[in-house]
Amino acid sequence: MYITYLLLGSNLGDSKKYISEALRLIEREIGPIITRSSLYQTASWGKSELPDFINQVIQVETHFAPGDLLEGILAIEQQLGRRRIEKWGSRTIDIDILFYGNEIINERDLIIPHPYLHERRFTLMPLNDIAPDFIHPLSGKTMQELLNDLSDNLYVKKLS
Repeated sequence: MYITYLLLGSNLGDSKKYISEALRLIEREIGPIITRSSLYQTASWGKSELPDFINQVIQVETHFAPGDLLEGILAIEQQLGRRRIEKWGSRTIDIDILFYGNEIINERDLIIPHPYLHERRFTLMPLNDIAPDFIHPLSGKTMQELLNDLSDNLYVKKLS
């Protein structure tokens, strides 16, 4: 079994419902959720004119290899109405692989650790909820250190 950290986000429709449904499908199709962060309301990163997102980070135990994990996540997004129309556009659900154990993967369609996670408050705050001492395999810094060093001032508010 492998431990992976996933970021869930939604800013279309009933975002909390989409996150809840994604959690249910992840448990059914990917593997058990070990822990989950609080929910966060966050300003849209990359396109500030879009509606706020609801974000959550989860730790999942899975037997899937990284490529198969990505396929499973994409299938869940599609089941929940995700349409890839524009980069960083609004979406019913978005599920990103942040980490897959301590592995470093750099393929055309899959980069792990997530290439932007160290730049995004909306990712690091919920990740820090559940894994403050997890060490980024490229930077050698903990999630707490990355959050402390962060220059991103995007609006992020803990909901629950």
